Amino acid sequence: MTVDLLAFGPHPDDIEIGAAGTVAKQVRHGQRVGLCDLTRGELGSNGTVEERLAEAQAGAAALGVAWRENLHWPDGEIGGADQIRSAVELVRRWRPRTVLIPHWADRHPDHVDASQTLTTAVFKSGLRKYVAGGDAWRPDWVCYYFINDATSPSFVVDVSRDYEIKRRSLDCHRSQFAPDDADAVSTRLTTPRFRQLIETRDAGFGVAVGVAFAEGFVVRQPILRSDVMR
Repeated sequence: MTVDLLAFGPHPDDIEIGAAGTVAKQVRHGQRVGLCDLTRGELGSNGTVEERLAEAQAGAAALGVAWRENLHWPDGEIGGADQIRSAVELVRRWRPRTVLIPHWADRHPDHVDASQTLTTAVFKSGLRKYVAGGDAWRPDWVCYYFINDATSPSFVVDVSRDYEIKRRSLDCHRSQFAPDDADAVSTRLTTPRFRQLIETRDAGFGVAVGVAFAEGFVVRQPILRSDVMR
């Protein structure tokens, strides 16, 4: 089986933060979507590895995707030839048409490292002489999504109809956004302002194009249009 869309996230909640609305929309349109978390988020201030893996599967169920995998890369140590090869093999196995990768400009070093590592992996996936499992495969294109920081997008996707699903998928990551353990600590994510920040960003993209909510993406190649008319 192949997928139409493959989304990568450095940690188990990153895809939901940046692209859950788009993922839910593609699922609603009948496309086959797979998610891949790179790490188990074991360096997170709150939540155990077991909790975070369970939350990721709950988020996947909320979004309705075909599957969600975890590559078990070490949290805080993203990069290196072995990790590139494991990502190449995943891409070759599932042969996605589109790949979503975190944007390269972000306050979290793991997000920056993941962006570069995955960009390299997707490129090498298309090289027939690159030694890794599976036949060479090059997706139609790579789209970069925002997690913490947002710049000007190349385009935005109207996710207004699917925004409640995005909210539900974020709710699945309780250990990060609303921990109730006795030893839980306050972080940037636990304040309600972080969820407000996500919605404000998505609403801002939406306002720019006349819809309620939108998610922004960046591509590195020109986008072809038939003419200059809107």
